[in-house]
Amino acid sequence: MFGRSKSPEPKASFDDDAALEALGYKPSFKREFTNIATISFAFSIMGMCSSIATTFDTPMLYAAGPASAVWCWILGACMCLTLGASIAEIVSAFPTAGGLYTASAALVPKRFRAPVGFTVGWLNLLGQVAGVSSTEFGLARMILAAAVIGTDGAFEVTQHKIVGVFIGLLAVHGILNSLATKWLARMTSSFVFVNVGATIIIIIVMLAMTPRSEMHPPNYVFGSAGIVNEAGAWPTGIAFLFGLLSVQWTMTDYDATAHISEEVQRAAYAAPSAIFVAVVGTGLIGWLLNIVMVLCSGPLADLPGPSGMSFFQIMFLRIGKTGTLILWVFVCFTAFAVVQTALQATARTLYAISRDHGLPDRGVFGTVSTRTKTPLPGLLDLASPIAANAIFALTTVALDLSYIVPIACRRIFRNHPDVHFKPGPFSMPGAIGWAANCICVTWTMFIAIILCFPTYLPTTAQTMNYASVIFGGVLTLALTWYILDAHKYYKGPQGNVGRHLGENALSNESSERDVVQLVADDDEKLKNDEK
Repeated sequence: MFGRSKSPEPKASFDDDAALEALGYKPSFKREFTNIATISFAFSIMGMCSSIATTFDTPMLYAAGPASAVWCWILGACMCLTLGASIAEIVSAFPTAGGLYTASAALVPKRFRAPVGFTVGWLNLLGQVAGVSSTEFGLARMILAAAVIGTDGAFEVTQHKIVGVFIGLLAVHGILNSLATKWLARMTSSFVFVNVGATIIIIIVMLAMTPRSEMHPPNYVFGSAGIVNEAGAWPTGIAFLFGLLSVQWTMTDYDATAHISEEVQRAAYAAPSAIFVAVVGTGLIGWLLNIVMVLCSGPLADLPGPSGMSFFQIMFLRIGKTGTLILWVFVCFTAFAVVQTALQATARTLYAISRDHGLPDRGVFGTVSTRTKTPLPGLLDLASPIAANAIFALTTVALDLSYIVPIACRRIFRNHPDVHFKPGPFSMPGAIGWAANCICVTWTMFIAIILCFPTYLPTTAQTMNYASVIFGGVLTLALTWYILDAHKYYKGPQGNVGRHLGENALSNESSERDVVQLVADDDEKLKNDEK
């Protein structure tokens, strides 16, 4: 019964679209993302080798040194696994383009739906935009670092050049994200192979090209010899925690996969599974990459070198100019793919909030192109390289805080009569689910505080961490607008088939019956058309 159609659409489309309509949303996108494309998208949003390359300086040079890079990664990865699994559960139950923003309204009583949805939506959008900005800025630096090494230091990197490359890359990504979903899915399918493949090749080549006598001893990589407090007057324990920025920034934006779920086949299964697989894979392979880079890093005093990037400099030291530049192309392509997928998710987030009137745009961004079936407009020149260091922390803080709100609400209001949460195909059993939810909420609140600290004492205008200032400023302006005006017409995430999401969310008693009935109606309609 499921999926018979005269059209060339995927077989699962009726099942997916029926479930989406039962949640209160009329399908607006073509479901072109297969399982492999969805997993590739989830891996690509984290970037692994390019994300580690971009942020490797933080634990190595601005936290507690080499051991901080190694141990902070695995510590953060384990905590991120609890957050990723918790997000995957909610995405499985609410596979919509709004992601956790949409789910948040169905997980709280009616009187809280508008303020909670508004807060989660703006937090998520702020994190998405900061993520695109920080990744694109990192890619611009990576390209210019290659130019420095390629010209043997003759090329000079200036702020104006970084901004110029940054703007050019944003324009390219904006144009690409205006393509039809079919082409976006085809491009995305290849990203995972470049991402994981480049990481594994770098690991192998680095180990093969580094003489055994020049590798650092275990006590430097894992022990006290690798603890070097480079955070000024901060205690070593606090300085060590600053190294968490690398893993937390790399392993965030989990729900980006949820934002394309209306374009994914068998979304309730594929989207959460892709999130979980990507978190586990990135955590383990990323840890191995950090270990190898520290093992082969050479004298700490020589970093970051002429290129201005420690990761690139270590590769140059061990592999040489030609080999490094060849491998660097794939690292840069990985970063390019990260921005491509991140901007795609940002456009869907903007679309979801705009169609619910949560932006002062009169619904402009809540429009779908009739030709490409993608949100309008595709070009989002919303990012800025100003206060670049703070943007990395801001990405993590804003996104992760937006995630834990619906996770916490699901538990707090689980017995409220207005809340009907039906677990999707991906769910954790009782005690494990509770433990994962509690750990990720506690950890996120802790890490949000740590990442807002200035990373060097004494603090000056140049060493100040402006993440908290930007975060507080944007949120204050948004909430002020909500109190003064937006509350009059923003009522929380809304279905577009005439019913409110919270009132139409799948309940324990009716969800499967609603889906089956909707699919049966589609089948009946097809029979009549065939006659």
